[in-house]
Amino acid sequence: MPQLRLIDPQHGAAAPQFNDAETQAMQRAFVNLAALWEITDEQAAVLMGDISVRTWRRWKVGDLGRAGIDVAARLSNLMGIHKALRLLFKEPARGYGWIKRPNDVFGGASALDVMLCGQITDIMRVRRYLDAMRGPW
Repeated sequence: MPQLRLIDPQHGAAAPQFNDAETQAMQRAFVNLAALWEITDEQAAVLMGDISVRTWRRWKVGDLGRAGIDVAARLSNLMGIHKALRLLFKEPARGYGWIKRPNDVFGGASALDVMLCGQITDIMRVRRYLDAMRGPW
């Protein structure tokens, strides 16, 4: 199985490599997470960067196909956001709702608003904030 080698922009070092099975597991997890976050198909496609709404809808029915390096990096960061929220909030529903709530740290915008700007760095901005909030565990 080919593996994707990602560069971690935060540290400049090689990030974990994801093989096709791992990437597809993240794709399935994000389909579930998008439903829990109650985001639209259009929003989910924007978060994935270079996929169409039509492709996103295929993911939702289990037709995952291959994901490129950028999509894998986005998925990895979104999984990190999910993990941080699960650690920060005892009640999962509060963490899922946090994504859409206005936040002073983001100038009154929600984390989703920030991430929907479309760049991977926008997703990373939210992840870095949450990682800082949960501390070095």
